[in-house]
Amino acid sequence: FGCGNTGKIKEKRENFMIPKDPAMLLGFVNLKLRDFYKSLDELCEDLDVEKEEIVAKLKTLDYAYDEEKNQFV
Repeated sequence: FGCGNTGKIKEKRENFMIPKDPAMLLGFVNLKLRDFYKSLDELCEDLDVEKEEIVAKLKTLDYAYDEEKNQFV
């Protein structure tokens, strides 16, 4: 009976979007960078998002990407 829902769950994952709110985006991106990705480029490629878009949104909060720390600071 549960087999019919698996397609919907997979579809939702494929259509996953990053947070639009800059503050939520900051937490999301830094968590992903800390736990899953070695660089911002790797994160952007894997999630199919534009690096410039993330950098611009987080710049509105005065955050910039630090390659050494692999975090927005």
